[in-house]
Amino acid sequence: MEMTNAQRLILSNQYYLMSKMNPENAAKYRRLQTIVERGYGLQMRELDKDFGCLEEEDCRNVIDFMEMYHAMQESFKMLSEDNQNQVDQRRLQFLGFDAATESQLVHYVRFLTDEEGLYPQFDKSEHMFNSQVPMLEKYHRMLQTWRNCPRQYHLSATEIQQIQNA
Repeated sequence: MEMTNAQRLILSNQYYLMSKMNPENAAKYRRLQTIVERGYGLQMRELDKDFGCLEEEDCRNVIDFMEMYHAMQESFKMLSEDNQNQVDQRRLQFLGFDAATESQLVHYVRFLTDEEGLYPQFDKSEHMFNSQVPMLEKYHRMLQTWRNCPRQYHLSATEIQQIQNA
């Protein structure tokens, strides 16, 4: 993270204030203040993880993935009982992303559901959208299959299966 001396001074002061306002985390803030003041390059990289950056296209893709799951869930509800029995209902749950390798995406999903109030029907479960396995490539394949469906919000059991198996 590149910062001017003025920016480092401002951030150092912020960490100082945070240490006073939040005594239970004071040691953490004093450590960060020291890193910023002295410009320790290796440790400054730690600050990068606190300040993520998710490009607009990535944000739109996440919303598209979530919308695809919403469409599958709503389509499932409209199916006859016989057709519903053809679909594995557990696979209709949006799992999220892998927190270890796709952490920015996990945080964005949590932001959309918690802060923006979108997709309240999605089960957060105990993992809070941490799928614990990388999902990005899978979702891209699924999205392509979903986009090829003529009626994306009125899917047949076969179309839902094709999307899930992409």
